[in-house]
Amino acid sequence: MLRASAACEAAGIPTASLVCEGFVKQFAATSVGLGVPNIPHALMPGHPSAQSEEERRRNILETTVEQVISNLTRAPAAANAQAEPAARDIFFVGGFQAVNRHFYEHGLNDGLPIVPPTRLAVEAFLRFTDRDPDQVLGVILPDSRAATIWSIAVNGVMAGCRPEYMPILVALVEAMVDHEYGVEHSGNTGGGETLILLNGPIVKQLGFNYTQGALRDGFLPNTSVGRFWRLYLRNVAGFLLHQSDKATYGDTWRVVLAENEDVISRIGWEPASVESGFAAGDNTVTIARYLSGITLASVSGTEPAKMLPYLADALAKQASWKLTFTVGPHGGTLRPRLVLSPIIAETIAKAGWSKLDVKRFLFEHARIPAFEFERMLRDWTDRPTWNLAEEVQRERLPKLFHESDDPGRLVPVFWKPEDILIAVAGDPLRTNAYAFASNGAVGFPVGKRIELPREWDRLLGESAQA
Repeated sequence: MLRASAACEAAGIPTASLVCEGFVKQFAATSVGLGVPNIPHALMPGHPSAQSEEERRRNILETTVEQVISNLTRAPAAANAQAEPAARDIFFVGGFQAVNRHFYEHGLNDGLPIVPPTRLAVEAFLRFTDRDPDQVLGVILPDSRAATIWSIAVNGVMAGCRPEYMPILVALVEAMVDHEYGVEHSGNTGGGETLILLNGPIVKQLGFNYTQGALRDGFLPNTSVGRFWRLYLRNVAGFLLHQSDKATYGDTWRVVLAENEDVISRIGWEPASVESGFAAGDNTVTIARYLSGITLASVSGTEPAKMLPYLADALAKQASWKLTFTVGPHGGTLRPRLVLSPIIAETIAKAGWSKLDVKRFLFEHARIPAFEFERMLRDWTDRPTWNLAEEVQRERLPKLFHESDDPGRLVPVFWKPEDILIAVAGDPLRTNAYAFASNGAVGFPVGKRIELPREWDRLLGESAQA
């Protein structure tokens, strides 16, 4: 809605954007990013959803209406734009402690020490890409900054990455600026965090961990590349806490999850990158935002029929209010991610099941009663769209969501088996799985191929000797 107000104001049409009290700082920060820092707003005191009708009416009449009238009848005050330093300007000069204190005070780190991005360190990263340092990969909201190769190298240095990780970092930012991913939602109330999935020979070439502790910090490649993602969101996109990042709680950034393609190849399954449209053996990154995740310990059983119901139950239960991404304007965008430990995948494959067989089973069994589906949408999410029969009749839902009028009939939480994404990683001798709850269209899965420089092998050899 704020983008609509910005367009109107730029065209000379007065606006009055209604802003809840808890979002005033986000409104101000986002307005700057949209290039119209003086967009007028009218305050909605408190949180309307937690107020009685009487309270809401009183707040609107006593506060909001007066400000709306003022916004529509008076010209907004002139805004002072603050200039930012150019890409190669020296931002600060000082020792390690002084640099880190300065960066922290200016909101340019994540609360942890960063590696000072000196010109020499940045240039070492640029050797690992054939792209021009000033190439713009896209413009990122909310601050509408250009995502450049140079800024990628700068933040890669700060995150503690090694120069040879640069091709991965470039692919990640290409995914970040992809419209389908929806980076502008990175600071939304739910506070979901992005999972980065890595595939291809580059996993072993750069020493990424994909076995025990696959999602634990402590391995330099996995940890530093994961940290880079969050630093880039802060420093370039502009998602700052108490400003444009409005996560109620928020997750901590995640380390990179690298798939165990040795196991994948041995059992005859395709790697997760194939789900994103790439060929097996391609170096790729896949990103998606998830609101939560749950570890499924001791997925016991000697055959698929004994193991998979446990996983299906977890997928169904994690849907909860996220069913809003099954119906409505974002219908059909739920993409949950299951990560299976190698021994689970091997046990299932030994029975002759393909990855698609697994998805079909999960789709048929990750179901809830229709009345429960509708109750969650109607009573818990206040959705105007909640009647499954009407949605099917309007052809906004697949027919299988209304095969009868029985309120107790079981209905799926996803549109089709292929919506369930599966990867294999983790301790090879533990029967555990990890289920990530999809954030639907708000952080939709996007994959990108990693582009290696022409002299990759030589540069990698030189880096190993440095």
